[in-house]
Amino acid sequence: MSSDTMDKNLIGKWVYENGLVRKDEVCEQIEWLLQNQLTQVGTDSSGWDTLYVNPSDHSFWELIYPQSENHTGGPPALIRISKEESAKKYGEF
Repeated sequence: MSSDTMDKNLIGKWVYENGLVRKDEVCEQIEWLLQNQLTQVGTDSSGWDTLYVNPSDHSFWELIYPQSENHTGGPPALIRISKEESAKKYGEF
């Protein structure tokens, strides 16, 4: 996975096939980035939203679950946020 992956927001989806639910390619990409490229630096007061930093360019990324009404929180989204937005929600780093 290349670093240009981190140029845009990633919104995962669940795919329903033959009565089963599976992660789409974007969900897989988010998981890879969380395990291999980003560094976790904070969690919000709800415990659901998590702040990550990309060590290569010091950009801030927020892992959220936009379909939180789903039983397991729904598919993930990885959204780029500003340093000011991160400080407001997660505190200073």
